[in-house]
Amino acid sequence: MTNPHDASCDAGAAVSGLPPVLPPRCTLLVLGSLPGRASLAAGRYYAHPRNQFWRLLEEVCAQPLAQLDYPARLERLGAHGIGLWDVIASARRASSLDGDIRAAVHNPLADLVATLPDLRAVACNGALAAASARRMLGDGALPVIALPSSSPAYTLSLADKAAVWRPLAAFVDAPPAG
Repeated sequence: MTNPHDASCDAGAAVSGLPPVLPPRCTLLVLGSLPGRASLAAGRYYAHPRNQFWRLLEEVCAQPLAQLDYPARLERLGAHGIGLWDVIASARRASSLDGDIRAAVHNPLADLVATLPDLRAVACNGALAAASARRMLGDGALPVIALPSSSPAYTLSLADKAAVWRPLAAFVDAPPAG
């Protein structure tokens, strides 16, 4: 008999990710693994209120993001040349944790990157995103930067995460004037 509390016994529900968010001039592509339940339910990247993603990108953009509504956040990212996507298109997952991802189908990352002539770097939000992106993109000239996860499940302090995320500013467009 299986233990009903053992997540490894349940491959979880089939989930599909979100489409990429790409500005006309994408200089930095930030990749996650696969959106969690809150994000999928909202149809928005990093929708869980405890996820630190938007506060970390405030450090990169040197502009407020967390208090803005979602469309304004995306507009601000676009003005800085920042795109969003995930390495996984669909999978089975019993929870929002990356460790619960099973039967992953990856997004065509190399194909997308080939269409982004202004891309300077790919930043990976968490270890799974980084490992997958490196495997899909190989050792090309494009930097693939591993970042500590913005997830509240990754317990590194916000200040310590921000210290690693902040240098991404070198790959984004300057804030718009005005």
